[in-house]
This record gives sequence, structure tokens and C-alpha cells, in this order.
Amino acid sequence: MTARIASITRATSETTVTVTIDLDTSGDIKVDTGVPFLDHMLHALARHGRFALSVDASGDIEIDPHHTVEDVGITLGQALRTALGDRVGIERFGYAYAPLDEALARVVIDCSGRPYLDFHAAFPESVIGRDFASSLIEEFWRAFAVNAGLTVHIDLLRARNSHHAAEAIFKAGAVALRGAIRCTGHAGIPSTKGVLA
Repeated sequence: MTARIASITRATSETTVTVTIDLDTSGDIKVDTGVPFLDHMLHALARHGRFALSVDASGDIEIDPHHTVEDVGITLGQALRTALGDRVGIERFGYAYAPLDEALARVVIDCSGRPYLDFHAAFPESVIGRDFASSLIEEFWRAFAVNAGLTVHIDLLRARNSHHAAEAIFKAGAVALRGAIRCTGHAGIPSTKGVLA
């Protein structure tokens, strides 16, 4: 099996982001985006997705974390898309429920090659921690799904705490992604069309 590893750097006037991902190695996670809550979520994504991840980002967080969050999502999506290659032999579909105390999230992923995000989450608090807008959770997942070529459905089924809600979403997303990218040993493309695009 070809190594499913990719490293992508994206530089704009607002941010510089470098992501390295190894889909078949777990345990090595290094994340520094300058946005502590994003770091926390990315660590959960890699830990429960069981892949190695390095993210180094700098951005105009003195203005707002928005650009950094979105550009990390873009770059991580591009890295995943590159690492997956032609997607031969993957499971393709994955889904998971994840609770965190009172919060419960469901995420369903199709490595379809067709980018789409359907996001249904009413966060009980508009700000998580000191300054992380809960609306940035959707921004991250949209950027990630579009650039990775994933169809992603996210439903926050219940929550009373926005930190718990966001973390449940990321953990469910991690487990769903782990299932979708799993190598099955089959030689073909998992599509009746013969292509994932």
C-alpha cells in the first residue's frame, strides 16, 4: 500500500499554515495555531481519528481568529485530499455518534470527491471560552469538507454547553472520518461510476 502522507503549505496576506498528515500512523500530534480552542479541537480530531498530524499556523488573530480557523480548515482539507490520492480501496462511508456529558453529536462522512457540508448545530452560547465564536465551528468544517472533497453531515442533537457541543462534533467527526478512510483491502474504487468525483 502506498503511504498516505501529505504536507501542504498555504500562505496568504492573512495567514501562513503548514499541515502534515499521515493517515496510517497514530500518536504523533503537534498543533500550534495561535488559537488555543482550535488546537484543542484539532488534537481531538487527530487522536480519535487515529492519524498523525502536524499543524503550524500564524495569522492575524489580533483582529479575529476567523481567518486562521478557516485557513487551517482549508489546508487540512487539501492535505487529506492529497493523502487519500485516488481513494482506491477505502471504505468511503463513515458515521459516528459522540457524547460529551450532556452534548450529543452525529457526523456522517462520504469520501465522495464531491464537497458538501450540511450543518445543523444550535450552540447554546455564542462564545466558547474567552473569545472563540461558536460560529467558527461551522466555518472550519465547511473549509475542511470543501477542500478535502468530502460530503459531511453534522447534527448536534442536544447540548447545554457550547464547549461540550463543539468537542462532541469534533470527536464524532474524527471517528466517522476514521471509518471512511479505512483501507478495506479491495482493489477497486468504491463507486458504481468507477470514480470518486
